[in-house]
Amino acid sequence: MASFRTVKGFRDFFPRECALRNYVTDTWRAAARRCGFLEYEAPVIESTDLYRKKSGDEITSQLFCFEDKAQREIALRPEVTPSLARMATARQRDFKKPLKWFQIGSCFRYEEPQEGRTREFIQFNADILGDASPGADAELIALAVEVMLDFGLQREDFRIRLSNREIWNQFLRDQGVADEHAPAFLQIVDKIERAKPEETAARLTAIGLQLEVVRDFMAGTDESHPAFTDLRVDLTARGLWDCVKIDASIVRGLAYYTGTVFEVFDVRHGLRAVAGGGRYDRLCALISDGGVDMPAAGFAMGDVVLGILLSKTPSAQARLTDYLNAAQGVDVYVVVADEAQRAPALAAVQALRRAGVKTDYSMAPQKVNKQFQAAENQNARFAVVFGAEYPQVMVKNLVSREQSEVAAEAVVTSVQSALAEPLRGPLLA
Repeated sequence: MASFRTVKGFRDFFPRECALRNYVTDTWRAAARRCGFLEYEAPVIESTDLYRKKSGDEITSQLFCFEDKAQREIALRPEVTPSLARMATARQRDFKKPLKWFQIGSCFRYEEPQEGRTREFIQFNADILGDASPGADAELIALAVEVMLDFGLQREDFRIRLSNREIWNQFLRDQGVADEHAPAFLQIVDKIERAKPEETAARLTAIGLQLEVVRDFMAGTDESHPAFTDLRVDLTARGLWDCVKIDASIVRGLAYYTGTVFEVFDVRHGLRAVAGGGRYDRLCALISDGGVDMPAAGFAMGDVVLGILLSKTPSAQARLTDYLNAAQGVDVYVVVADEAQRAPALAAVQALRRAGVKTDYSMAPQKVNKQFQAAENQNARFAVVFGAEYPQVMVKNLVSREQSEVAAEAVVTSVQSALAEPLRGPLLA
């Protein structure tokens, strides 16, 4: 008999994992909407040339790319920014600027799976197009902070590590390094904390720079640099500047970034970046072959590293547990204690559900104690018992163990009133 396993780098979402995924996406969506962002969606498959245009031929080694039945080269999206640029430039006249858009969905990268990295991941993307001001950069950083706080993380649990590509461009000009070396240099800086010092020094020497000079510049770059003045003023006014740390080593590996860049890191567990992004003012012009030159900035947050961080943070776990208990449970369990009353019990089930009350019951005849056990297994707050006393039914609070009789026709209003009351009872002790 054949044994099938999940494809390497992909995940099954059983009910609990699915509830966790929904918690993450619900939190992202609520924060984005609260900050005035509108949701959009893009195809999960695009022309491979779209990604080549943005990143060059080498990107295909990281893509799930293939030919379709019409011999067209297509790829599962590794990110959404190129699709956003394609969509926004195609219909930019139809929307007032700035565009504040967000998207949530699966992305795919053909990389070796490891902690914090899978081949399929769910990503939250937030972007602002049509606004070149530092205020747009600050708005995105503020959203990133909002999201982290919404997950139950405390300010001391994370930092926004902030830099700006322009400070490095000016550094290279001051050092007399030709513009053609800038992409290679930024790749070196992007890996400077992870690579061996002797390898970094050799690569810098090849373009006419010394490691000590680069490190001295990094150490001397702080919030007093003019590149950060507007952001500091804006985020200070919001009360968020204490979440930011200037870190010149943050340059983001992708070549299309043009100004502000930032990454979100936890400060206790040494995980990979939780999120990252920045300003990419030339991408729209590149994608549209110069037809639409629209400034843009954005960031992305994946669910894999975030999930690890939430699992390691007690304050985040408390909020997650509350969500999972609610998502995986019901409000009411209808107990059929007398099979002669199954018909009115089913009518009550439907009436409760139509009233918005999460309700379940045993679909087949079952002993009463088994039904009560099922109610507790589903974290039901109340049981509604249809027995020999019908048309009177018993409403039992499964937390406080209090119970009362009500008329069957009053079940919905009685349950709604009971659910509106705060939880109390021995389970809360």
